[in-house]
Amino acid sequence: MTDSVDPAPLSVGRVTLADVAALAGVSTSAVSRTFTPGASVAKKTRALVLKAANQLGYRPNAIARTLSTRKSRIIGVVVSYLHNQFYPTVLERLSQLLQARGYHVLLFINSDPQDGDEGVDALVLDILQYQVDGIVLASTTMSSRLAAQCKAVGIPIVLFNRAAAVEEASTVTSDNYEGGRVAARLLLERGAERIGFISGLEDSSTSRDRERGFRDELSRHRKRLYARASGEYNYDIARSATLQLFNRPRKPDAVFVANDHMAFSAMDALRNDLNLRIPQDVQVIGFDNVPQASWGGYQLTTIEQNSEVMIEATVSIILKHIETGLVMPQRVVVPVKAVLRATTLPV
Repeated sequence: MTDSVDPAPLSVGRVTLADVAALAGVSTSAVSRTFTPGASVAKKTRALVLKAANQLGYRPNAIARTLSTRKSRIIGVVVSYLHNQFYPTVLERLSQLLQARGYHVLLFINSDPQDGDEGVDALVLDILQYQVDGIVLASTTMSSRLAAQCKAVGIPIVLFNRAAAVEEASTVTSDNYEGGRVAARLLLERGAERIGFISGLEDSSTSRDRERGFRDELSRHRKRLYARASGEYNYDIARSATLQLFNRPRKPDAVFVANDHMAFSAMDALRNDLNLRIPQDVQVIGFDNVPQASWGGYQLTTIEQNSEVMIEATVSIILKHIETGLVMPQRVVVPVKAVLRATTLPV
């Protein structure tokens, strides 16, 4: 009696669905479903197919599937920067949810917004060559033109945490305006009198909305913004903005910063360059509630964006557009909340 020997792997180029089906003892359609993202297949059948495919050296051809279905199952995600800790977290979760639905993320970095319209056109061409099924635009300053260009060629668009004047594009944002109002109320309730603001990029809808809400709430309490500087969502520029803001005889006693990334820079400058105590000399509020905001060295009071709800809404909308062909734009605004930590005084 001889020992049983596993079948020798066939040449990868010769292995077919039928070969895998025969070895697994299932139908070719079961094999096809096993390797089709999002398709339903019994757990036991899946295990048999994967074992047989491994023995035969079979590898599914995603490119061939794209040609036959005219769907790449790839979602392009466009960002301008990743140094803000909010976006790596978002990208990780977005990728997880899309993969669970059989889609994958292809990341594009729009790193030079100074290129203007030519830069947008080049980026669109770059995206189109990958036959993406849909696009999520996040943290990009060219949202309006980019969305219009992609919409013109029939690619579904969702703007994440950006509002743009593109009627056909869906948007998912936090309630940035209300977040600004909440930040103003927190500081006023804690006795702040000379309140400063460090903005993000001047053409960013998120920064503009946060500042507008902040100013409106101050006005409602008959207060005016004491000082303002632009941090451009950049750590080093935010440090310079902080030093500029506090370069006056009567320094601000509180500052609202348009995101946590810049707030960390502001805190470092206040402590290390200006020898000011937080919150005794100056109170600080950020925006986002990134994981680092709770770290011991910062313990930053901040306005939290509910990124999980935002990401789930983004995935739901983009896949609905792709899978049903419906193009009615949706506008989702997700509530925010304050997270109180050590950079503000108790009431």
